[in-house]
Amino acid sequence: MTDAATFGFRDVDATEKPGLVRGVFERVAGRYDLMNDLMSGGLHRLWKDAAAARLNPQPGERIVDCAGGTGDMARRFRDLAERARARRGGKPATVMLVDYNEAMIAAGRVRGETEGIVWAVGDAQRLPLPDRSADAYCIAFGLRNVTDISAALVEARRVLRPGGRFLCLEFSRPTAAALRAGYDAYSFKVIPEIGARVAHDRDSYQYLVESIRRFPAQQALAGLMGEAGFGRVSATNFSGGVCALHQGWAV
Repeated sequence: MTDAATFGFRDVDATEKPGLVRGVFERVAGRYDLMNDLMSGGLHRLWKDAAAARLNPQPGERIVDCAGGTGDMARRFRDLAERARARRGGKPATVMLVDYNEAMIAAGRVRGETEGIVWAVGDAQRLPLPDRSADAYCIAFGLRNVTDISAALVEARRVLRPGGRFLCLEFSRPTAAALRAGYDAYSFKVIPEIGARVAHDRDSYQYLVESIRRFPAQQALAGLMGEAGFGRVSATNFSGGVCALHQGWAV
């Protein structure tokens, strides 16, 4: 297979992956937010709060929430920017949520609280934005689903102005051996079972845990960010490395 991509533990033709991933999220969109709470015990909310605070949205900024799904991060960015505007004045921030899957966007709109968010269907590797047009970019729990991680990072760099902020929040590698063993047992035995019982879809959540294992570990992802044109790259582990927040600046 010349142009291969990962899909869970499988290697597939790169042209097949977008359709396979789209199918996963079309099937789980209606229960996506509930499943996040159940699988993480609510920890994903704390991780997202920390990432949004690190991004530090400001009035008048254009912020891209790539692979934004049902809008968890976009709502956080909008609300933080509005709080800053209430203190200091200025123009509202523009928060643009881009997701490849229409079903996820539809599920996000049903949740309400859509004011101040621009929703768009688009590909992380071909964003519908001009060069150097964004002040900040975040991709949360989406980078491992793209076909070409390096291409998505280069595209993020393209749309950021020089000095623009990049954040990636993603599942990663636990740092302690004991935690890794327990996390593996939970991931492979419990998460697919929750998916089967709650979302009626074991296979999609089997893909979820497999895709996490194929995703670059903390230092490897930091290296890819540097190659894509980001400087001052850092990684912050959450929950012992179960999740990691990578940060960089467009140079």
